[in-house]
Amino acid sequence: MTEAGPSSWPDWLRYGQPEPVRDLDVAFARMLAEQAPDAPEAAVRLALWCCAQLAQGHPCLDLEAPPVALPLPLPACLDALASAAFVGDGSGGEPLVLHETRLYLARYWRAGERIRQAIGSRLAMPTAALEDPVLARRWLDRLFPPEGAALDWQKLACAVALRQRFSVITGGPGTGKTTTVVRLLAVLQGLARARGMTRGLRIRLAAPTGKAAARLNESIAARLQDLAGQGDEELRAALACVPDRVTTLHRLLGSRPGTRRMAYHAGRPLDLDVLVVDEASMMDIEMADAVLAALPAGAQLVLLGDKDQLASVEAGAVLGELCAGAEGGHYTESTCRQLAGLSGQDLLAAVGDPALSGVEAGVLQCPDPGGPALSQSVVMLRRSMRFGPDSGIGRFAAAVNRGRAGEVRDLLHAGLDDLHCIAAGQGGPDPQARAADPDGAWLHAAGVLSGTGYPAVFAQLRAHRPAPEAPPAEWDRWALDLLDVQARFQLLCAARQGAWGVRGLNQRIESRLRSEGWIAPDAGAWYAGQPVLVRRNLPALGLSNGDMGLVLPVPAPGRPEGRLRVAFPGARRGAVRWVSPARLPDVETAYALTVHKSQGSEFDRVVLVMPQRPGPLVTREMLYTGATRARRTLTLVLPGDEAVVGHAVRHPTRRAGGIWNP
Repeated sequence: MTEAGPSSWPDWLRYGQPEPVRDLDVAFARMLAEQAPDAPEAAVRLALWCCAQLAQGHPCLDLEAPPVALPLPLPACLDALASAAFVGDGSGGEPLVLHETRLYLARYWRAGERIRQAIGSRLAMPTAALEDPVLARRWLDRLFPPEGAALDWQKLACAVALRQRFSVITGGPGTGKTTTVVRLLAVLQGLARARGMTRGLRIRLAAPTGKAAARLNESIAARLQDLAGQGDEELRAALACVPDRVTTLHRLLGSRPGTRRMAYHAGRPLDLDVLVVDEASMMDIEMADAVLAALPAGAQLVLLGDKDQLASVEAGAVLGELCAGAEGGHYTESTCRQLAGLSGQDLLAAVGDPALSGVEAGVLQCPDPGGPALSQSVVMLRRSMRFGPDSGIGRFAAAVNRGRAGEVRDLLHAGLDDLHCIAAGQGGPDPQARAADPDGAWLHAAGVLSGTGYPAVFAQLRAHRPAPEAPPAEWDRWALDLLDVQARFQLLCAARQGAWGVRGLNQRIESRLRSEGWIAPDAGAWYAGQPVLVRRNLPALGLSNGDMGLVLPVPAPGRPEGRLRVAFPGARRGAVRWVSPARLPDVETAYALTVHKSQGSEFDRVVLVMPQRPGPLVTREMLYTGATRARRTLTLVLPGDEAVVGHAVRHPTRRAGGIWNP
């Protein structure tokens, strides 16, 4: 590529690439080719693919596992990149960074470097608990009374978090992440008050989305109330210092619309001592960098999340990388003994004994003389209080996570009370009914149009609507009851587009509800009973991307039918936020949600509609995340062949990251 200019560019660069390469990626490669006309063609190709990887959530291009065949053998590709003027080692201003066999856009390389340094510095900081381990043990014993010889993983998790100023608590649904962190915060406040800090530590709680923040808000408040009712005066005083208000990460950091800049950063840190971030699997690499940068030097960071859930839509799989060794533990002997002193939980005695550890024999790698520093701050909760050993949903999720396609198939056909499978395409159990009414057959069979599905909201809306002259508090209670009914059932799907994606399913469900009389024939774009999803942050209204609301009629002078307002759960428990539809510029009807949008939520009953055929969105994480949104009943709908489920189980998401190299 010795001559610059479009006429000299090869066809692959002049006319673009097939999917998934975007116009943006080609434009980036063209810019590099113009600025470095002597660069080898292979280097420009690799730069293009590195940029294209971002659309798939990869912050780098792993040359040892590339998405397409390399233009040259690996050693020759590395030589080509090393000779290109636009590739550096991260110390200069080059737009790309080559580190070993990974090629990064410099922005993401630098973010990863800052994350590694920030976490590493916190791992080396001593904590107050280690200054007085006897008092820490007394507080942990108070909050976690002995329950037999088996390991108490929640108590152990608190001990792990007390040792350092950075920790990760991961675990599947129902393993008690919220319960654990509330007790951890109570211990931290108890220790702080014992040191003379009568007002306690400054603690902030945050989550990546408004929906996740609202759910954590409710959970924290409920756990605090339960603990306060069981504790003594000293514990109640500590609990009174634990906040129950949760915000989004964007609000916490003061994000500025249209820019990546935050109001809080390294030069203007947050005013806090402890930060807890829930649903950390949704935190991308740039947000993780921003959070760590805004923390005061001595502050403690606790991340909560399920490492097996879908990663963020943006680049990076931060929690997944941090938890790469979580299942094995990999604690050193020194860590094990320190944890035993703080909590009384003896990992060394429990290793290899499933009855004590609650873990399959051979899974725990303790003691591990080579256990990396990061592993000493990561703990995985193992016991689900939501899904017992006989739970179909729990067994299904576990089989999906372990990649056991045969076991998944058997569970779907086992006739379990809480796990169902419906064929919505040809060849299913009632072909005659399906031929006569294709949509109606599976929508009714899956419960979407049943009395416990979406019609339940419309039925309650009609039956319990307050009188027009009723006080506002009664209308608020009515709205809260309806929001509760709405939150009990949800249909999920993998994609947005297509007949079996969000848009197609929303249209079909809405059409059926109209034809069955639940939606008025003359209803317009907004109508009573309509579920809506906010698609971007609206700080002036106190709403965030992912918030769900319900359109309801409220009294209006001179209008017997009332006027429409959208009810959202308020920031405080038991409060309602009423918003005019005219003030909601970017919302969509939400009978169907993508699995990604459902993260941070739980529903009593979930219908998970699989795509007709395998594709890039059909992954193990998508199936696991969708399935574990269900608390009581999961129904899998198959528009195509059952093989799509096996494909998902056998295809875990592998994001090229390298954020953390233990």
